[in-house]
Amino acid sequence: MPKIKDIVRVLEQYAPLPYQESYDNAGLQTGNPVDDVTGVLLCLDCTEAVLDEAIEKGCNMVVAHHPVIFKGIKTLTGKNYVERTIIKAIQQNIAIYASHTNLDSVHNGVNAKIAEKLELQNIKVLSKKPHTLMQLVFFVPVDDTEKVLKAVHEAGAGQIGEYSNCSFQVQGTGRFTPSENADPTIGEPGKPEQVQENRVEMVFPAYLQHKVMDALLKAHPYEEVAHYLTILENPNQEVGIGMVGELENPLTEEQFLAYLKEKMKLQGLRYTSIGNKQIKKVALCGGAGSFLIKDAIRSGADAFVTGDVKYHEFFDAEGRLMIADIGHYESEVFTKEIFYDTISKNFPNFAVYLSEINTNPIRYTY
Repeated sequence: MPKIKDIVRVLEQYAPLPYQESYDNAGLQTGNPVDDVTGVLLCLDCTEAVLDEAIEKGCNMVVAHHPVIFKGIKTLTGKNYVERTIIKAIQQNIAIYASHTNLDSVHNGVNAKIAEKLELQNIKVLSKKPHTLMQLVFFVPVDDTEKVLKAVHEAGAGQIGEYSNCSFQVQGTGRFTPSENADPTIGEPGKPEQVQENRVEMVFPAYLQHKVMDALLKAHPYEEVAHYLTILENPNQEVGIGMVGELENPLTEEQFLAYLKEKMKLQGLRYTSIGNKQIKKVALCGGAGSFLIKDAIRSGADAFVTGDVKYHEFFDAEGRLMIADIGHYESEVFTKEIFYDTISKNFPNFAVYLSEINTNPIRYTY
């Protein structure tokens, strides 16, 4: 039987917490990490009704997309649904975990799931994040290179998209003189030394810095390891907000709207018209994504699918693309499937349930 920390570890390997936005509060919100997990209930929003469902199904852990604890809480008196949900979770010993903007930001997260539902091809991150990659350069004796490379690769360095164990190296001569207090692996204290060394370069996700450096220092034969660490300006091709891809065949405006309603199981949607232009390239963002309208235009998209678009933001389309507001809940409800696949893959024969509660606070009438 896995423990709460085991479920958390798997979820955070998939969507690392450092990728969440600064305003967010993803992670474990209630529960003791060392407790055993009897079952996991997956949802978009953790509410009192969802906790009741968890109790009914014998689950003591709820994994949600939206954090129930989002802003600071100064009291727990049950005056609103957030406080009542937290109180009930604590009373019933139910752990609540949220994977929010970190799951929005990874290339196989929320937006990839929408692209999958729309059957888009050639998908790419729409707005890539800079400053999430680091470059490591280190110098190592030629004979020890493979051992050190293996260690840092296992720590997560040198993974570039679909390519693993990536590095660049060039050979040269290392020169040094150990002090009288040194304990050199090669050479003697007080005597100049020359060693054939490899200069090795690779990139890695910045949040893995401590893990990669620990691996380097433990595997390297030298007492003092010469190295450089640099934060890169390069946008991370696998980390960012939104996605853009292409439909297999172009659709007219009317056909695309019908396609959206079918694939995303919509009751309705709001949109801007683009006249007779066909829709082939589609940008998207789960949740509230109007801040990406300009990025969608720059990408050359014919349509931008998102939620929570305000009245004046629809004008920003300026006839250059269709904006389709399908609703916040509707754009992210399939996130539960990501949780299910991730947990079930790592913990087969374990009770994992998709919540049957519709937590959408918005209702539609026609």
